[in-house]
Amino acid sequence: MASKTDTSGQTLYTFASKKAKRAFVVKHWPLYVISIPGLVYFILFKYVPLLGSTIAFQDYNIFKGITNSPWVGLAHFERMFAYDEFLIILKNTLLIGLYDLVFAFPIPIILAVLLNEIRINGYKRVLQTVIYMPHFLSWVIVGGILIGLLSPTTGIVNHILGIFNIEPIYFLGENSYIRSILIGSGVWKDSGWGTIIYLAAIAGINPDLYEAAELDGAGRFRQVMSITIPSILPTIMILFLLHMGRFMDFGFERVFVFINSLNSENGEILDTYVYRAGLIDRQYSYTTAIGLFKSVIGLVLIVLGNTLSKKATGDGLY
Repeated sequence: MASKTDTSGQTLYTFASKKAKRAFVVKHWPLYVISIPGLVYFILFKYVPLLGSTIAFQDYNIFKGITNSPWVGLAHFERMFAYDEFLIILKNTLLIGLYDLVFAFPIPIILAVLLNEIRINGYKRVLQTVIYMPHFLSWVIVGGILIGLLSPTTGIVNHILGIFNIEPIYFLGENSYIRSILIGSGVWKDSGWGTIIYLAAIAGINPDLYEAAELDGAGRFRQVMSITIPSILPTIMILFLLHMGRFMDFGFERVFVFINSLNSENGEILDTYVYRAGLIDRQYSYTTAIGLFKSVIGLVLIVLGNTLSKKATGDGLY
């Protein structure tokens, strides 16, 4: 008899739970409707293309298609790691990604903290606009600007060096400068835009904390280190994890506008190599294997980063 009662009670609870969920959906139906375009986008352009990853394990023929192309197993992955040029390009990708993480990632945090300390609102708004604006320029325009500035004959940088009797330097013609140019151009273009999230996080900090710290005699620097940074640390960790997830995706356009035959030894990354080998040389299966390899590395990095973040701060992506 007790078992029947328990079963009946569980059935009523399940029914009530389903009814509550249905009522919640009906109440908030506009939110579900406006989410449909986003869901359709991810299904069509993110999940459906995953089916094409199967050609990484085939000797893909564009005329035979995926269903009729012969299977070769892991042959393309073996070729990938046996190819010396690929290993050099992989090293470039990892180094440039590491430099971007170490030098570029902290810049928006520093800018947000500095902007938050400005007390003259008019000056603050103008400064925010100035540092945001480069984000809206395409990489083609940014590349053209920097190529002009760094030109060995007409560039302003070499004109300044000439004042100090330094010989003109062809910055884009030497391997030793290309990585610095790639990182520096990204900092100039996107760091201002990245401050928006951090400024929003700072705006959510309780002002009473600053008042209490000021009463205790804490200066502005001490308040930043003891209140501002710890308060936005969860936001920093979330953005750090997202950055780790795209660690291998430095950006095709960002590199393609600067790379040439003189600096490709240190400048070419996997994205530009995939373009050259996949679209120009038509090695579709081989480059798909490279893309799949990049995705796996990104997944591993974000899982490890999320695990460490949860242990260190208690916050993570999932």
